[in-house]
Amino acid sequence: MRKGLVCAILSACCFGMLPILGKLGFAQGMDSTQMLQYRFGLGALLLLGWFALTNRDALRISTRGLLKTALLGGVISPVQSTCLMVSLETIPASTSSLILYFYPAVVTVAGALIHRQRIGRRVTLSLLLVTAGCALVFLDAFMREAAPVGMLWASGAMIVFSAYILLVQWLMRGERPLSFSLYVIVFAGVAFGLLRGLPAPGELTLAQAGVALALGLVPTVLATTLLYTAIEAVGGAYASIFSTLEPVTTVAAAALLLGEPVFARQLAGAALIVAGIMLPNLALLRRQKRVAPG
Repeated sequence: MRKGLVCAILSACCFGMLPILGKLGFAQGMDSTQMLQYRFGLGALLLLGWFALTNRDALRISTRGLLKTALLGGVISPVQSTCLMVSLETIPASTSSLILYFYPAVVTVAGALIHRQRIGRRVTLSLLLVTAGCALVFLDAFMREAAPVGMLWASGAMIVFSAYILLVQWLMRGERPLSFSLYVIVFAGVAFGLLRGLPAPGELTLAQAGVALALGLVPTVLATTLLYTAIEAVGGAYASIFSTLEPVTTVAAAALLLGEPVFARQLAGAALIVAGIMLPNLALLRRQKRVAPG
């Protein structure tokens, strides 16, 4: 139990470092496509090597599953990742991350409309909390005169990621989650390789190589493997609750490592977003405990 919770926390923290590493890459003269190529390319190679040594069964996937992951990893994931990375060129990492975390509200509403499901009181409260939190984040950004184009790119990343989540819920039926996620990353690596071409020998400085390796390792390999270790150990509800540490990690790391100022409005917005995401997952966890044997 303790191992699973630690893995869930570490996974969220690893995912939360993506905007920070993006900012560091820009500071070293890297462009968004270059960073994403190294993130997914190195991540795919490291994951394939790791599973070849430790869990070859994870490398097996059906032809149908391969086509699904090609759509998600080869098309949708690159669009979302590019929108997020480009947003970091002009707005703070913390703002970009918090805007992205409006996606649970969008996914919930869109899912209810698609499946014609009634939204209960608890979910309504959750939506209100997340919406209020994002409103504070946008207010904070406007008062700090953040670049509108950057906020548009971050909003685009949030919208595309919401569509991605809805598609994953549908396409992953009958598929093994670990293998599915692995090949999404592989196809994303292939997509950016085709888009940018193979890296030229010696094109990276030592500092750029460090950022590239960190992008492939931290928010890709470690974040993914730790997440599935956590889900296996404690279940999806616990893992989802601790995923709320991702934007918290970004805000804290942006202040500590990048020197980004943190304002009360932003902290209040982050708190509301985290509360809104945790609320339905805590309720799900309580229901699971009530129906568990014994």
